[in-house]
Amino acid sequence: MSDNKESEDLKTQGEGTVSVSYIFPNGDRYEGECSKSESGVIMRSGTGKHTSAGGIIYTGQWLEDKMQGRGTLQHPSGSLYEGEFKDNMYHGTGTYTFPDGSTYTGHFHKNRLEGDGTFTNTQGQVWTGEFHGKAALGLKMQHNI
Repeated sequence: MSDNKESEDLKTQGEGTVSVSYIFPNGDRYEGECSKSESGVIMRSGTGKHTSAGGIIYTGQWLEDKMQGRGTLQHPSGSLYEGEFKDNMYHGTGTYTFPDGSTYTGHFHKNRLEGDGTFTNTQGQVWTGEFHGKAALGLKMQHNI
């Protein structure tokens, strides 16, 4: 992070952790916690908010400059992911809201819908079952009687 700095404001938070407000040359902005790697490079680690110049906003946990742990990723299109991240990808459990308002809640593996989940369309119809990327064989529709 320090090699590409445009503006950086460091405030010590505790042993090895600092709070920063940082603007990248491309216009991206990061506000949150950082720590120094063994090689002396400052990396996002802890909790923080990254806003891209294109309007994508990630708020959540970081580890070694990657989205890792729980967080929220908002896109200008209106799509939103709230859940677990690993190595900058949706990984674990979470909820993805599509731009049209439909949602998927369930398991993710490397940015893919993977495993048990629930899809709710814009009319409120709920489908449950096992998802495998774009395939979801044997989904069951829930009926409210």
